[in-house]
Amino acid sequence: MMNCDVLVIGAGPAGSMAAKTVAEAGLDVLLIEKRQEIGEPVRCAEGISLRSELKELVDPDPAWISSEIEGARLYSPDGSMISSPGSGGGGYVLERKEFDRGMALRAAECGAEVLVKARAVGLCRSEGNVVVSAFCRGEPAKIEARVVIGADGVESKTAQWAGLDSRLSPEDIMVCAQFLVSETKIDPNYCEFFFGNDLAPGGYIWIFPKGRALANVGIGLQGSRSRPGLPLRLLESFLERRMPEARVLQMVSGGIPTSGTMKSIASDGVMLVGDAAHQSDPLTGGGIITSMRAGVMAGKVAAKAISSGETSRQALQEYEDLWRPSWGKHLEKRLKAKRFFCSLSDDDINRLAASLQGRDLSRFSPADLLSLIKQNPKMLWSMRRLMM
Repeated sequence: MMNCDVLVIGAGPAGSMAAKTVAEAGLDVLLIEKRQEIGEPVRCAEGISLRSELKELVDPDPAWISSEIEGARLYSPDGSMISSPGSGGGGYVLERKEFDRGMALRAAECGAEVLVKARAVGLCRSEGNVVVSAFCRGEPAKIEARVVIGADGVESKTAQWAGLDSRLSPEDIMVCAQFLVSETKIDPNYCEFFFGNDLAPGGYIWIFPKGRALANVGIGLQGSRSRPGLPLRLLESFLERRMPEARVLQMVSGGIPTSGTMKSIASDGVMLVGDAAHQSDPLTGGGIITSMRAGVMAGKVAAKAISSGETSRQALQEYEDLWRPSWGKHLEKRLKAKRFFCSLSDDDINRLAASLQGRDLSRFSPADLLSLIKQNPKMLWSMRRLMM
């Protein structure tokens, strides 16, 4: 039997941030990862829209940064383009494998023990503690902890074992496929986004430059509007039209929760963070920064609960109390925005894009929104929920 104060299941950004936070509090923390290599496989577009947000959480290692982004270009179904300069100093496209490994290393440097090829297979509660059954490098093991933090992704087993409802409806899943491509004409300074109901139903296509004539080119579709094989076919068609000389070097696929935060993200001795708690942005599918913030919150609450000797659901409620009024509320607004944009026809998107021409989207204000509504009065009724 292995023993620790806190067990973190999953060594992505949320899990490593939680482990680092607990270790900084001086507690005994074990971070386990089911795969034999942290950061593999990459299932992420690797973008961070604001450099400043990452720097608030951690001092980034230059090795984690694939490219620095100065702004974005958005394309409507009719081909019109809106260019927006980046705010907050621009963004990053990460080298996600290096980033994930670097974050796990930061946790280890703070005192966390990191164990790879360690798969959790069950969880039960015993005398106020949580006992996790696992296979560690092929051998059965038991790990007893005061608190378990589940950072095990959208298909979180920790959530199921803890009795937390993690079910998602098809409309609240973004179904994704992505290519790593080589193409000499990629603009290294701008991310590009392409919208249209034929192009990417309920979602969008992205091009994220990674430097050295490489880019992540991906597609995300609303799950209720997808079917087997459709994301890949649409992405291949886009490449043929838009980037005919591109050479595909790698492909990944997966799903992202776009539902807003789960109704409950804590139970007796257990908290969930990141995709396991559905803490990704419902509008864009991005989740690195929100996951890291959740990891910090959960880590601090775990340390406080253990110090007080009380790790019940009531004691861990503080995590939800911290999350929901801040980032939870932000994600709820983004969910409303997603539902609005998913309701738009291509003609609606084209009109909206025409109204945005010449505006600095990085400085978009309430006055700009009112002006936009005046130009598109038929959208006013649909947009009312965004302002509630």
